[in-house]
Amino acid sequence: MKNTIYSKFKEQVDKNPDAIAVKEDGRTITYAELDGMANAVLARFPKDKQNYIGIVMNHGAEQIAAMLAVLKSGAAYIPAEPSLPHDRIKYMMKSAGVKLIIDDAFCEDLKPLPSFSEDLSTPDGVAYVLYTSGTTGRPKGVVVENHSVVNYCEAFENEFHTGPGDVMLQYSVCSFDIFVEEVFTTLLNGAALAIPTTEVHNGSLLGLLEFVERHKVTILDGFPYFLADLNRLPKLPVSIKLIISGGDVIRASYISRLKNMGIKIYNTYGPSETTVCSNYFRVDNATPLDDGTFLIGKPIKGVEVKILDSDFNEVPDGTPGEICIFGEGVSRGYLGNPPEQSNFVTLPDGTRFYRSGDMGYVLPDGNFAFQHRRDQQVMILGKRVEPDEVENVLNEYQGVERGIVRAFEDANGLAFLVAYIVSAKNFSFLELKKQMRSKLTDFMIPEFFIEVDNIPVTRRGKVDMDKLPKVLKEGEYK
Repeated sequence: MKNTIYSKFKEQVDKNPDAIAVKEDGRTITYAELDGMANAVLARFPKDKQNYIGIVMNHGAEQIAAMLAVLKSGAAYIPAEPSLPHDRIKYMMKSAGVKLIIDDAFCEDLKPLPSFSEDLSTPDGVAYVLYTSGTTGRPKGVVVENHSVVNYCEAFENEFHTGPGDVMLQYSVCSFDIFVEEVFTTLLNGAALAIPTTEVHNGSLLGLLEFVERHKVTILDGFPYFLADLNRLPKLPVSIKLIISGGDVIRASYISRLKNMGIKIYNTYGPSETTVCSNYFRVDNATPLDDGTFLIGKPIKGVEVKILDSDFNEVPDGTPGEICIFGEGVSRGYLGNPPEQSNFVTLPDGTRFYRSGDMGYVLPDGNFAFQHRRDQQVMILGKRVEPDEVENVLNEYQGVERGIVRAFEDANGLAFLVAYIVSAKNFSFLELKKQMRSKLTDFMIPEFFIEVDNIPVTRRGKVDMDKLPKVLKEGEYK
């Protein structure tokens, strides 16, 4: 049997056609109906073969059906939120050679259809491309294959034992791999996906939890800061059994109340290049490290993780090195062969692995600890940012004579960006921000802009940060 995302979804359709696949306010969609909606989307595709298909849609059952249709056709989808800057969406689609973009209008008035074509996807075929921040000044596309997603869904079920009766909240934006975790671990394991409206999603936390309570959601998935916000509440809906944190460091202070609510809480680790996650660690019953953070845990099913030195030799337990990831989760690489492609390494024996750029060490019990990045990349509220990309966009504005972007940490150890600018005569801060917003997502815009007379340099020609103003920030999350 073919080991693809769509074929595994179809197994659930055939097994439990009347089971609920999607819950929304005002309607529910069964597995059979969702498959029929995917067939209806597929029926609207042009006859010529598509390799990559863009999906720029609001969240809902139609968006999920569109993704399933793309996968069934044998193509790969490239997701983008409609709210993303137009220039960024345009670059993503153009760089992938996208000829067809599915939007909400494309999927209007879907009437479920019986299957009229075979599943053309293959295990080694590309499933999707997620664009992340790149050092070249342009986002880079991570190419993930079907078998990697299927393996991840199996690893998820192996750890969390999810299935019929479980309900996952679909909360993440589609351009992050938390979305992949929410959607496909649910639909490939027979659970249900609860999708709030845009108004509920963007509204208050209490409004979101009312939606959670209405639909008896059992699993929440999000960045650590989502957990920190939940932690401030006196209680949560009783249906919640599991909360998963990923994308950034989780601190003991983020779960000080949550850990006493009888809910299992997990810290997860892994870059998009290795398909969602490579490590899991349960934290609600664990002791934090001395700095208040938690271990990232042990490798998941189908994945191997090693700590290597600069010559790719494995180091002894407890010795710091680079976290390197092997196995089913390692993606195909990046579209267009950017410089970062060198992070995918093939050894003489054909073994392939991904250099995460994260430093860490392994304990004798097999659990891994994350320490810090080895490069300039930072996480802004759980989202990956290359300061070089932001700096390149900053310097594209004609009113900036020279600009640099640097990352700093607030009083609680969380990263934020600062831009230092030497302005030209025609400088307009409003125009600068407008141009940056046309190319960068909101979390990539520096929090602080400082105008200086010049950018000081050392004798070796590097920026002398000691001679630039220092920015202090208290920090929202402790």
